[in-house]
Amino acid sequence: MIPTAFFLVLSIVLFVLGVVAFFIKRDLITMFMAVEVMLNAANLAFLTFAKSTASLDGQVIVLFVVTVAAAEAAVGLAIILVVFKRKKSIQSDDLDVMKG
Repeated sequence: MIPTAFFLVLSIVLFVLGVVAFFIKRDLITMFMAVEVMLNAANLAFLTFAKSTASLDGQVIVLFVVTVAAAEAAVGLAIILVVFKRKKSIQSDDLDVMKG
């Protein structure tokens, strides 16, 4: 049996990799994927705690997080497509579309 600490360490490593990728990479697709990795790391932590406490609370939270991630994927990709259509680039440094 794999210990619970292994899954928590894996979750932390995934979350840190997502944060690092979000701040280092400058294109929108990579930043978008980094956010998805962070959400999956949180899901792994919730599932680990749900299994260790033998409750369904963590699994219910994961269901909501997956739902939010799916909505975020649809909206995020639509925004990336609109930015690419207007700017012909997906670099975050080139974005001035939202300036007021």
